[in-house]
Amino acid sequence: MCTYTFIGDFAAEDFDAEDFWVSAELEDPVDTLIRLIASLIRVTKDNGDFARLVVTEGNYDREILKEYDGQVTVSTLDGFDQTIKDGRLQREVNLLKCSVFSVDKSAPGSDAGRVMRKKIAEQIKTIIRENRNLPYQTTYNFYGLGYPAGDPHKAFDAAATTEIAPSSASWAELSVANYQKIWSSDDVRHSKSTTANNEYALMLFRFKIEPREQCVKSIGLSFEGYGTAPTGNGVALRVWNHVLGAWQSIAWNIVGTEETLSYTLTSDLSDLTDYITADGYIYLLARTRATSNGATPAVLNCDFVQCVIQVFGITHVDLQNFRNVLVTDLKPYLHSAEIAVKTWRFVTIS
Repeated sequence: MCTYTFIGDFAAEDFDAEDFWVSAELEDPVDTLIRLIASLIRVTKDNGDFARLVVTEGNYDREILKEYDGQVTVSTLDGFDQTIKDGRLQREVNLLKCSVFSVDKSAPGSDAGRVMRKKIAEQIKTIIRENRNLPYQTTYNFYGLGYPAGDPHKAFDAAATTEIAPSSASWAELSVANYQKIWSSDDVRHSKSTTANNEYALMLFRFKIEPREQCVKSIGLSFEGYGTAPTGNGVALRVWNHVLGAWQSIAWNIVGTEETLSYTLTSDLSDLTDYITADGYIYLLARTRATSNGATPAVLNCDFVQCVIQVFGITHVDLQNFRNVLVTDLKPYLHSAEIAVKTWRFVTIS
């Protein structure tokens, strides 16, 4: 039995199955919705601090709310198939429940439980409305991260005569101040410079992704910045193929001013599992196109870098209904919200 998916919109009466089906492992809709919410939700408390939230599968856990301002859970309510175009195509519909939980806390700076519930629920509804046609896409960057935070992502720099492997001891992790320089596209740049003869200035970016590698449809990588060197300006981008144990060229330029270099690896052209390690890491290398001559430095400047992942699975998500619930048989009272969500994807079974 083979399961297939089509990513995108189309009119069923115009659909030609031979033109569009791609074999793939489909991601569970619950996993997709959890990642969509967790990657985008940003709730600000009344005192200006970001709320600490956790998004999980399953049920409410009272212990979590001792450490966090709120919990969001996602679970499956129901599912059914709709036959389209004489049975050649089916739309698989899943009904999911997204639940929000918060309580009143005495800790300084805490919002009232009902206030936090409202803020979280409104954020979730906005996320679903704004991403109804792109629930399968997740953007990873370094915003808000810094040394020594550990996972999910890390950034390093080095100077070397070759493109050194991700495991090399020559890499040095960025400082807190330098992480902040690559948080956003704002013309505040992290720079790496070397004046050693025949050395490149290099940066390494490690992205941690959550989907199973077999579910990944595409990997989009982009680097915003520029490189200068005495024998030629420009930046070269490489992606790490862990199967071959080698860097593979994906993009380059020959300019000494800021530019965005982008490349997308797709499952129809590449075996994407070659670029995702068993731990879920994707490695991107940027270096100056040319080396220092021993007098004039080679300098690599980075303004912003990101990785965009698309998975095989649900193609649409939409709000169905929502309500607030106050649970009074627990102390402190549990402020809850229930949001019903409909997801769907087009599948065929042969």
